[in-house]
Amino acid sequence: MTEKTVTLLIMAAGMGSRFGGLKQIEPFGPNGETILDYSVYDASAAGFGRAVIVLRRSMLGDFRETVGRRIEKLLDVRYALQENDILPDGFSVVSERTRPLGTAHAVWCAREHLDGPFAVVNSDDFYGGGSYRVLFDALSDPALSACMVGYRLGNTLSETGTVNRGVCTVKNGLLAGIEERFGLDKNSGVPLDTIVSMNMWGFRSDFTERLDADLRALLPRMKDALKDELYLPGCVDAAIRDGSLSVKVLETPEKWYGVTYREDAGALRAAIKRMIEEGKYRG
Repeated sequence: MTEKTVTLLIMAAGMGSRFGGLKQIEPFGPNGETILDYSVYDASAAGFGRAVIVLRRSMLGDFRETVGRRIEKLLDVRYALQENDILPDGFSVVSERTRPLGTAHAVWCAREHLDGPFAVVNSDDFYGGGSYRVLFDALSDPALSACMVGYRLGNTLSETGTVNRGVCTVKNGLLAGIEERFGLDKNSGVPLDTIVSMNMWGFRSDFTERLDADLRALLPRMKDALKDELYLPGCVDAAIRDGSLSVKVLETPEKWYGVTYREDAGALRAAIKRMIEEGKYRG
């Protein structure tokens, strides 16, 4: 791989508590394909050359023997571990802590594999092929410092229950801020065409230096040693506000599918079946 390779970083170390299981290896396609299989397929078709999968140590073996074997046929696949004992030198967290340290920590844990432009996505979000294409095109522009794929709220709601979304303020095509809103549905009063973040980002490799600084600042001052996390949107928002980062918003008409609740799985399987019938994926 050359240093111009655009990398897809997939965060797969989350617990999936509301879903009731490990969404990272849940089959949704007709041949046992996971959401991550479709993400890597779409990314490869868009032009990405490498995938970095961030996992917990306990998941690595099973993942590589199942999903890993399939996606390694499409991209150069590398693995990074996200564990609470993987921290900057001199730092630690309490041994009783079980939950991960957050999405910003996940990206930080993969920094050794990020030597050029890279995208960040969740393993359990189905973003759509068009979103990967627009993201790859943006990251291929060396003048761009960072970007975010913005979805319309109405294209990201669940029929099963309410959702939390990062509601975006966009000015002149740039992200001006993100506010986490809770309990959203079609009747919550937020316009359905509002742009929201679904954690689909693009950065240059030097952004990991910012995450390192933010992580070192958080660890000594956590108010709740068992639950406090460093979230990627919060780091981006802080960098925008202090003027160190400019984030272009790439609006997409794609419909996002997720499995916040186990009942959402049926809708995703039906959507994938429909897209196969339309020729977007092989059956």
